[in-house]
Amino acid sequence: MAGLSLKALHKSYGEVPVIKGVDLDVEHGEFVVFVGPSGCGKSTLLRMIAGLEDITGGELWIGDTLCNAVEPRDRGIAMVFQNYALYPHMTVYDNVGFGLKLAKTPKDVRDQKIREAARILQMEHLLERKPSQLSGGQRQRVAIGRAIVRKPEVFLFDEPLSNLDAALRVETRMEIAKLHHDLGATMIYVTHDQVEAMTLADKIVVLNAGVVQQVGAPIELYQRPANLFVAGFIGSPKMNFISLAIDGVNAGSVTVSGAGIAPIAIPADTSALKVGDTITLGIRPHDLSEGASGTIVGEVALVERLGNETNVSVKLPTGASWLVVLDGDHHLKIGQGLSLSFDPSRAVIFDANGIAHHPA
Repeated sequence: MAGLSLKALHKSYGEVPVIKGVDLDVEHGEFVVFVGPSGCGKSTLLRMIAGLEDITGGELWIGDTLCNAVEPRDRGIAMVFQNYALYPHMTVYDNVGFGLKLAKTPKDVRDQKIREAARILQMEHLLERKPSQLSGGQRQRVAIGRAIVRKPEVFLFDEPLSNLDAALRVETRMEIAKLHHDLGATMIYVTHDQVEAMTLADKIVVLNAGVVQQVGAPIELYQRPANLFVAGFIGSPKMNFISLAIDGVNAGSVTVSGAGIAPIAIPADTSALKVGDTITLGIRPHDLSEGASGTIVGEVALVERLGNETNVSVKLPTGASWLVVLDGDHHLKIGQGLSLSFDPSRAVIFDANGIAHHPA
């Protein structure tokens, strides 16, 4: 297995830039997830690594090899596609071993590798079936098996779970995580689903409009997002936001207040903040709790009682709607007033440019 290094990588279609200078190091054995909204460039970046898209500028290194002009088959990578890309007339056995057959691998070696991949993926009983006789999850396992037998330097996954139903997505996600653990392989995985990113990744790369917004461990991005985009994208449900003015700046905190929000000091890096600045206050739905003398006062607009938790849409006096996730079952009625409290250390201050100001 090998690591990767992307240095000022650019991709343009004619005059239209799509990837705008990506710098990234992927260590040997890391599981890295590219995440972002549709059209952000994550699949294009993956295809550039695979050699399926030309590189307009910058350098792509796989291990110690500069791969800008290296053919896809010679890069030591294997790619698992969203649509499985299986040959319908071939059995699972032949699909998994097709690449080895093209490479003229001896039949006995080919058979050993196919059966080992089938054992790892628990699909020995499927080897004589054809794709039409398989479920979506089974087809995805065949596509992964086809990648495993090549023993690539790097595994690439392009939204491999998007065609599966919710239960199968969870099951297959766990299989991929176990596969990474068992193989110790370098894996790069593309998804628009930030839950997949949070649960699978050693390191997440958040992309927006071809630009890397933040790179880090999942919990780091959740707790210390670099900007408004990352804060709003990482976390389910998404973070609540409200625009406020700074009332006071103290050592290591700012005091804010607004319509329906009592004055409260929020820990922050205050070096570039001053009284009167307009900031955005961000609080995650799970960090809000119901209280008789809460900092925030609003009106219940919608209630979803799920048993283990209650999702409440709250309309603030400013007209903004916030989502609150309360533990357990709460008997709340639409139209009633609701007071909310939160731990100030769990809130985030973003400046007028959307940059987060976390305390040191």
